[in-house]
Amino acid sequence: MNADERRVTITAIAHEAGVSVPTVSRVLNGRSDVAPDTRERVEELLRHHGYRRRGNRAVRRAGLLDLVFPDLDSPWAVEIIRGVEDVGHAAGVGIVVSAIHRESTSTRQWLQNLRARASDGVIVVTSHLSPPVHTQLRRLDVPVVVVDPAGTPATDVPTIGATNWAGGLAATEHLLGLGHRRIGFVAGPTHLLCSRARLDGYRAALERADVPPDDRLVQPGDFYHSSGFAAGSALLELADPPTAIFAASDQMAFGVYEAVRRRGLRVADDVSVVGFDDLPEARWASPPLTTVRQPLVEMGRLAARTVLRLSQGEEIESPRVELATELVVRDSSTARRLGSGGGPRGEPAG
Repeated sequence: MNADERRVTITAIAHEAGVSVPTVSRVLNGRSDVAPDTRERVEELLRHHGYRRRGNRAVRRAGLLDLVFPDLDSPWAVEIIRGVEDVGHAAGVGIVVSAIHRESTSTRQWLQNLRARASDGVIVVTSHLSPPVHTQLRRLDVPVVVVDPAGTPATDVPTIGATNWAGGLAATEHLLGLGHRRIGFVAGPTHLLCSRARLDGYRAALERADVPPDDRLVQPGDFYHSSGFAAGSALLELADPPTAIFAASDQMAFGVYEAVRRRGLRVADDVSVVGFDDLPEARWASPPLTTVRQPLVEMGRLAARTVLRLSQGEEIESPRVELATELVVRDSSTARRLGSGGGPRGEPAG
């Protein structure tokens, strides 16, 4: 038997057997819901072509997926967990959630635990899949999917993301359409691709509107409430403060809310605020937050479906998927009012 015969795919075997790819996967995984004559025909073709699942995973399915975060203290992590759990529950697969905190010791411990439980796949969220970790996972023969990659992932690792640039553009254009010209931006961590894309979208909208950029209007943040408060306070302390602030996460937007209130101002009436994520609490904020909806639950679902397909030896259509974001307009953003000075809305028109 030559090398080409040994590399036959389950798609080719399914075509030759006259069945679907999922049927071949069920045979490989020892599932009972396959007709005896169909099973016999598929197994004969598998033997004929010498097909072997990667690492012989077909005989040692653990019924587990690992879901890994850099930390678990953010509401958006809960939304992704919901999506992964939806798919895992429907497939009868358990979900093991871990946080590795970007520390080498916790990463090593997680890899040891992963090896011990022989999970069927790994979903890594907003983390950098370093070459050593990627190598270890390949040695363990574990398929990996990355959600919102921190850096540029390896070419053989599928990724799930959102249209962050388009979301940043839409949020900023919304504020420009309301008449705002001094628009502050609270950025996310610079090492994350999604953060840089949202900032680029903000800048692109200003450029399209012929609004000169002002570096003082861009403040650093880390996606959490306290950084939004600090950035919002810094923006409002400027001699010529912004009339609107776009924060690259809802949590930072809520921090901006607090900064606005601490200065005796009102969100929307004095300073418009827009967030990014559309977390469940965004609609219950006071006032309800205008934000860019990121399909976090669906991102989790798609990541789980993708890694399960890979664990069954199936092929996927695209290594990189971006789900659409959507601007959700609520009460925190209003038209810029012209005044005669003294507050954020008192700048001259222009």
